[in-house]
Amino acid sequence: MTLLNESLSLPKRQRTMTNSIEQRAHTATKGDMAFYERISPVFCGKKFFIPPPSKTPDERIQQRLAWRNERSLYKRKSSLSGEDIISCFHADEPYPVYSRDEWWSDSWDALDYGREFDASRPVFPQFAELWRSVPRPPLVNNWAENSAYCNFADRNRNCYLITSANDNEDCCYSWCLVNCKNALDCTWTTDSELVYECVDCRNCYDLRFSHYCESASESAFLFDCRSVSHSLFCAGLRNKNNYLFNEPRTRAEIDAAYAALQGSRIRYEEAWQKFEKLKQELSPKRSRYILASDKVIGDHIFNSKNIHYGFDVYSTEDSAYLHDGLNARNCRDICFFDGVELCYYSTSLIGYGYRFTNFCRNSSDLLYCDNCHSCESCFGCAGLRNKHWCVLNRQYTKDSYERLCARIISRMQQDGEWGEFFPAQMSPFAYNETIAQEYYPLSGSQAAALGFRWRDEEDAASVRSCRSAPDSITEVDDVFIQEVLACADCGGRYKIILPELQFYRRMNLPIPGCCFKCRNKRRLALRPRRKLAARSCAKCHAQVWTSIALEQVVCETCYSLLTE
Repeated sequence: MTLLNESLSLPKRQRTMTNSIEQRAHTATKGDMAFYERISPVFCGKKFFIPPPSKTPDERIQQRLAWRNERSLYKRKSSLSGEDIISCFHADEPYPVYSRDEWWSDSWDALDYGREFDASRPVFPQFAELWRSVPRPPLVNNWAENSAYCNFADRNRNCYLITSANDNEDCCYSWCLVNCKNALDCTWTTDSELVYECVDCRNCYDLRFSHYCESASESAFLFDCRSVSHSLFCAGLRNKNNYLFNEPRTRAEIDAAYAALQGSRIRYEEAWQKFEKLKQELSPKRSRYILASDKVIGDHIFNSKNIHYGFDVYSTEDSAYLHDGLNARNCRDICFFDGVELCYYSTSLIGYGYRFTNFCRNSSDLLYCDNCHSCESCFGCAGLRNKHWCVLNRQYTKDSYERLCARIISRMQQDGEWGEFFPAQMSPFAYNETIAQEYYPLSGSQAAALGFRWRDEEDAASVRSCRSAPDSITEVDDVFIQEVLACADCGGRYKIILPELQFYRRMNLPIPGCCFKCRNKRRLALRPRRKLAARSCAKCHAQVWTSIALEQVVCETCYSLLTE
């Protein structure tokens, strides 16, 4: 678990090309160059041009994701009061961590950790030394009610281990969940209730094991269905009720088929195999998921226009190389955003004019900052609130601030640091603690070769003696929540909590046979890869961008005609 030190060396800028869209996108376009020119800062009357990125789009995404730990949570002590807290920072990490209330209180000031810039040394190590000393909040979990184990979450009630999630109630083990009630094991699901193992579903009720559904209810094993109810094993249906394998049936037949599944994990696993076969046989396939958008290249883009290489993007315009966010204007290389403009190469952000930042909110004109809130015109700072004209957590006048920023950038240009995102070693997390491992899985040795840190996990062999989950929910009593189970996938340990058990009983569902991290990994594999290739529509022969490599695909227009 080595940290950044003076021996850090950055790779030289290279422009190696291949035929993939990811590599072709590595060449800066005229639009890219105009953007870099526009966001380049001016200090003391001189513009310090931000150069094009030295890494491919995929490499840049991987680098940013290695700064976002959502699900690896730990118990540790507050560095201020010693009270027990839940944190995304392991107790072995050197960073001071305060409880949420302590961090947001007025009892301490991040300026107390400020230091002078040393022009004789590279700049990134100076950032790292400062950031290791400034206290951090344990999680991003605001306005939570009985939801202590949530992260990157706001306004949740009675929730457990949901992340990137807002305005939910009685939900567990889900990612990208918004305005849901009684939802378990869901991904990218919104405005729904009583849903289980659903992916990319909206406005659904009493739905389980379904993908890409909207306004579906009292159903299971649906794929790309809209306004469908009381149906099983169906794909591509619109405005239908009482269907089985895409054929109409009586309500009694649907009830009987549903009852045959209930309660048993073995029966549900057999049903899952049928569902997967149904999806595989569906041809031609939809090339990508685009809704109410114009001039976009990417996937899962909604109500947006002029997007290049975007994924899971909502209500965004004139932006490129971005994913997981909404309401962006004129941005590039950002992720996990909500309301941003003229931002570049940053992660977890809300604000204006960010360049090379991590987890900064409600601020403007920040350069190389981490965890700064309601700040303006700061450079290389960490943990600041309501500050301006600060460098390395020291306060300056406007003129002094500009002169110092010019000196720092000149030194960064000399060392090849200017225009680069924070080096991998500076992340406060090990690579396998972050969601980078989910999208770009590496072994420990591979991560080390790329400069990422790694945290050794518990030896799975030591927990094989734990019992496996029983097949039927009828075999489980209230005492079962004290049991320690062995995950069928990774061999790790997991437990069932009481609200979870109550949900399974209410829905007549079996206890899951693997841990929540492995379940999340399975759901993530159900979504398209974030890699695009040019194909031809099987119907109209128009060029389409798709993540589907071999099977026939159709464009959005032709797919709509097929499902009418």
